[in-house]
Amino acid sequence: MDEYSQVTVLKGVGEKAAEKLAKLGIFTLGDLMEYYPRTYEGALRIEPLENCADYEGTTDLMTVRLRILTSPTLRFVKKFRILSCVAGDDTMSMTLQWFNQPYLKNILKTGSVFIFRGYVKRRGSSYYLSNPRILSEEVYEQMSSSLIPVYPLTKGVTSSQLTKLLHQAFDSVRDVADCLKEDMSEGGFLYQKGLMGRYEALKGIHFAADRNELCRARSRLAFDEFLVFMLRVRSMKSEERCWNTLVCERDPRLDEMIKQLPYELTSAQKRAMEDIASDLSGPYMMNRLIQGDVGCGKTIVAFYALLSAALSGYQCALMAPTEVLAKQHYEQLCALVKESFPELSVVYLAGSMTEKEKREARERIAEGSVAIAVGTHALIQDGVSFKKPGLVVTDEQHRFGVDQRMRLSQAGKEERRVHTLVMSATPIPRTLAMILYGDLDITLIDELPASRLPIKNCVVGPEYRKKACSFIEDQIKEGRQALVICPMALDSESMEGENVIEYAGKLEEELSPSVRIEYLHGKMKGKEKNEIMNRFAAGETDVLVSTTVVEVGINVPNTTVMLVENAERFGLAQLHQLRGRVGRGKHQSYCIFMCTSRSEEAKKRLDILNRSNDGFAIAEEDLKQRGPGDMFGVRQSGDMAFRIADIYSDAAMLSLASEYAGYLCDTGRVNDVLQRQLDRSNRDMVL
Repeated sequence: MDEYSQVTVLKGVGEKAAEKLAKLGIFTLGDLMEYYPRTYEGALRIEPLENCADYEGTTDLMTVRLRILTSPTLRFVKKFRILSCVAGDDTMSMTLQWFNQPYLKNILKTGSVFIFRGYVKRRGSSYYLSNPRILSEEVYEQMSSSLIPVYPLTKGVTSSQLTKLLHQAFDSVRDVADCLKEDMSEGGFLYQKGLMGRYEALKGIHFAADRNELCRARSRLAFDEFLVFMLRVRSMKSEERCWNTLVCERDPRLDEMIKQLPYELTSAQKRAMEDIASDLSGPYMMNRLIQGDVGCGKTIVAFYALLSAALSGYQCALMAPTEVLAKQHYEQLCALVKESFPELSVVYLAGSMTEKEKREARERIAEGSVAIAVGTHALIQDGVSFKKPGLVVTDEQHRFGVDQRMRLSQAGKEERRVHTLVMSATPIPRTLAMILYGDLDITLIDELPASRLPIKNCVVGPEYRKKACSFIEDQIKEGRQALVICPMALDSESMEGENVIEYAGKLEEELSPSVRIEYLHGKMKGKEKNEIMNRFAAGETDVLVSTTVVEVGINVPNTTVMLVENAERFGLAQLHQLRGRVGRGKHQSYCIFMCTSRSEEAKKRLDILNRSNDGFAIAEEDLKQRGPGDMFGVRQSGDMAFRIADIYSDAAMLSLASEYAGYLCDTGRVNDVLQRQLDRSNRDMVL
C-alpha cells in the first residue's frame, strides 16, 4: 500500500465508516496520516477526589474513578437541559453535571463505576465536575502511557478509533513522497538544518515518544506548509508585476466626499489613500496590502479605492470572509454612494441568498450594469464574470489563501490582470509581514482616530468571575451589550459546542431573568450563525457567548464589555483581534481576560495585553516571548489558513522556507518542487 490508497483498505473501514471519515476530509491513507491533532495532553493519572481543590478554577482537567451514588436527575433552565448525579470514591463525593446530554441518564446507573475526566468547578462551598468526559478502561490505559493527541472529531468517529486506524496506516505505508530528500542529504542546501524526514515527521506528530520529538516533527510539517505558500507567493510576484493597462484618473469629487465625512481622516489614512491613487494612475498594476490595527479606519480607505476605479468606468469587487461583515460593508457603501455618487450601482452576493437572487446579481455583474459587487466567497464561484473588471479588494485577506486571491484578481471573461488591494487587521510583526506578503507593496495605517476611546483592560483569576458577571449585568442595565468568548480547543469529543452551551447555561442562572442570552459556535450551520449574529447586531440579544467565530465579522458599537474565558489558551495576537469587537462606539469599553492557569508565565504573557492596546507592539512582544515550547494550545487560530504552522511559534521555519524558496528560484527548480509538493496529497494544503 501507499499513501494514495483509499482508507477502505484498512480493517474495520467499510462504506459507512468511510462516509464518516469523509466528513473529516479523510479519503486516503495520506489524508489520514496528515490529519493532525489539534492539541496534546500529558499522560493521565487517576486522582482521589479529595485533591479536587487543586484543580478548581484552573484549565487542568482532573481524572477520577467514581461510583454513581444517586440516580441522575434532569432539570430544565430555559432552553438548557441539565443532567446531574452524585458520585464518589473512598475519599469524598461530589456532583457531576452535563449540559444537553440527557441520553446519559440511561448509562449512569446507580452503583456503576466509571472513569471521568473534566473541569472542577465550585458553587458556594461545594465542588462539582463540569461536563466530564466518560472514559473506558481501554481508552484510559492508552492515555496514561504517553503524550495524548486530541483530534477534531465528527459524530460517529472517536479518538480511539482514529488512533487504531493511524496505527494500521503507518504499519501499511512505510514511506511517503518527500521532495526535500536531495537537499537534506550531505552537501545539500538543507543539510545541518535538523529537519526530520517527512515520513518520520508524520509519524511523530501522532505517536511522538516525548515533547522534543513532537516539536521536531511539527517543525518539519510547518516548514512544508510555509514552503508551498512561499513558492506560490514568489510565483504570483513574478507574474503580477505588469504594466498598468487600467489607468484610473483621480476624480475631484472624491476629495469633496472626504470633506463631507462626519469625521476627520487621520494622517495615516490620507497616506494610504495617496498610495492607492498613485498606484491606480501609475505605470504598474496595483498589488497592495493595507495593514492596520483594529479600528484604524481601513474600510473607508478601501471604499476610496473602489470608488476611484468605479468612477473611471471599471467594475470592482469587495470580498469579506463572513456574510455579516460583507453585509455591513454593503450597507455602509450603499449609504456613501447614495449620498455622493448616485449614478453608481452596488450589488450584494452571498451564499445564503436564494438561487433567484444570486442569478439576478450574477446577470447584472456580467452585463456590466453593476459598478461594485460586495460579497463573500460567492464572488469567486463558477458563474460569476465581470464585463469590465478593474479592481478587487479582499478584507482580512489571510483567510482566503493565495489561490483564491489569484482567482479573484482574474475576474473577467478574458482573465486579464486587475488592480488588487488586500486589507488585514491581523497584527503581524513587520519582519514576518515582509516574508508573508512578499508579493505585495505594504502600506501601514499606524494611527487610530482621536475620537476612539482606549479600551480598559484587566487580567484576573477565576475568583473574579462572579464580579465580572455583576459588571456585565450593570452594563446591560445601562443599555449596553456584552460578548463572552470561550476557547475553541476543549477537552470534549464534541469540541467547542459543549463549553459554549454550558457557559450560556451558567449565565442563565447567574444573571437576571430579563437578560437575553444566546450562544454561538462553529458547529452551527451558516444560516443559524448569521441569524444569531444579526439578532445581536440589532440589539435583540444582551449577551452573546461565543467561540472565536466572532473574531472577524461582527461590528456592534453598542458592545462595551468582553469577557475572555481561559485567555491563556489563545495567542496574544488573536486575543487582540477578539478585543477589537468592543470599543467601536461612543461609550467606554472594557475587556476582561480571565486567566485560569496557575502558571506565572501565562499571567506574565497576558499582562502585555493589560498594558497595551497597540496590536503591532503586542505582536512583536508575542514573537519575542514565544518559542517552540509554547506552540501547543496557543495557536493563532486562522493565521494564513495554515493547517499546522503558526507564524509566531514557527517564525524560524518561516524564515528558512523563504530562504529555501529563494534558493529554488535561483536554481530554476521552483515548478518542479512545487508540483511535487502539491502532488503529494489529494488535498490543497494551504492554498
